[in-house]
Amino acid sequence: MVTLSTVSGVTVVAIEGSIDSNSVPNVQKQVFEGIEGKDKVVLDMKKVSFLSSAGLRMLMLIYRQLKSRNGKVVLVSVMEEIVEVMKMTGFISFFVIADNMDAGIKALG
Repeated sequence: MVTLSTVSGVTVVAIEGSIDSNSVPNVQKQVFEGIEGKDKVVLDMKKVSFLSSAGLRMLMLIYRQLKSRNGKVVLVSVMEEIVEVMKMTGFISFFVIADNMDAGIKALG
């Protein structure tokens, strides 16, 4: 499930549930529709319980889309297990990760 909102001019995309090969097509569609034309995006992942390789690929596609138009994305409230997987795979180097929403919004400037 994906919920969109705006906080201080930043698009906030809250993702909930398990992000795997079954859920990625729907989640990715909702996220991409929500960030179209936006250049500052926070992905709130506090309710993401699992992230598969398909989910990692989706995050990379989001990063690339925003970067291609000089935008930025920050991940907030990411479970430690997911952060560890991102470290092991090298994906962590592409993302700013913040502990909470306020820190995520500040990181976007």
